[in-house]
Amino acid sequence: MASLSVHRPRASHAHPELEQKVLAAARRLLRSLHYASRTENAYVSWIRRFMRHHPGRDPKDMGPEEVNAFLSSLAVERSVSASTQNQA
Repeated sequence: MASLSVHRPRASHAHPELEQKVLAAARRLLRSLHYASRTENAYVSWIRRFMRHHPGRDPKDMGPEEVNAFLSSLAVERSVSASTQNQA
């Protein structure tokens, strides 16, 4: 049966080099902390989604308002569960 949930179209990421730089730095940090590879992949995936929700913006220039906007969009537009929001 087809899903009836409405998905937000992928935001274009105007600065793919910024995204790659941020994700590489996140991977280095997570590896230095000896996180499991699956945990690393999950964290990097959430960082990527967050950055694509706010295209072209550097995460270090964002704060609680942008995080709340991202989490709200997960709840409202993607209808994700509370546990998924907590993971994000």
